[in-house]
Amino acid sequence: MEFRQLRYFVTLAEELHFGRAAAREHIVQSALSQQLQRLERELGVRLLERSTHHVGLTAAGAAFLVEARQIIAQVDRAARVARSAAGSSPRLRVGIIDASYDSMPQILHEVQARFPDLVIHQVEVSVPEQYQQLIDGRLDVGLGRAALAPPGVASHLFRQDPLGVLVPDGHRFTFLDGVPVATLAEEPLLLAEDAQAPEFNQFVVEMCRSAGFTPAVYEGTVESIRAAADLVAGGRCLYCVPSSCISALPGTIWRPLVEPASHYPWSILWRATDTSDHVRAIISCARAMSQRLGWLVTADRTVG
Repeated sequence: MEFRQLRYFVTLAEELHFGRAAAREHIVQSALSQQLQRLERELGVRLLERSTHHVGLTAAGAAFLVEARQIIAQVDRAARVARSAAGSSPRLRVGIIDASYDSMPQILHEVQARFPDLVIHQVEVSVPEQYQQLIDGRLDVGLGRAALAPPGVASHLFRQDPLGVLVPDGHRFTFLDGVPVATLAEEPLLLAEDAQAPEFNQFVVEMCRSAGFTPAVYEGTVESIRAAADLVAGGRCLYCVPSSCISALPGTIWRPLVEPASHYPWSILWRATDTSDHVRAIISCARAMSQRLGWLVTADRTVG
């Protein structure tokens, strides 16, 4: 019998629905079912009553649930005692792309409220590097577009972020409520270094091509949004950027892109085999905040 099987059983007993239980555990439904069937075989008793439209506990299952919850609570308590004896607080390493984006700070604020003793280290690192550091264990959680994620990295989409364009004060676009994507063909566009943000550059280029043109790319590159804003403020180029990082960029104005409106997909990233409480808490907080703030409510047409 494995500890994860106990946790899967308790989750299913609380949800009484394989789909919801699998979603909570961040595994596919078939894997959850297989683990619970294996648990029943090892115990030699039926814990669950299954039908097409119903999941329930047998008498043995109800009795086992009481003990399983106690075991899980005891293991959690043992972990806390061990950390306390070692004189160290639990730690979480979180990857972010740029400190200017506001999604992860808001999520981590709620996580910190749940786990006051949790020590969180934010590491500013590109999405490709986040993938590698997640796989080799140097990061616990990441943030970015999941389109290019390798098989060992799991993801949860929590925000469709309106994409806009940074322009210098006084630019003709500042007088528009929305900037048609096709008009960007007349302007030099700044892209990030491709090794730093290939997924974002790809998104911007695909958006432009969907509007019928290939962007005229400004020859220079930058490694941060603030450096990009300096170039924009100096009138050298324009820069496409999501709405979540438009505050405190002096000398620039942000205008939303329209025709079509585009939304950049933000996902929480984590190691697919990691089921720790703190990683699960970040995913849970991201999901709850997304629902509360309407982060996944977008216009009808979105480039993804």
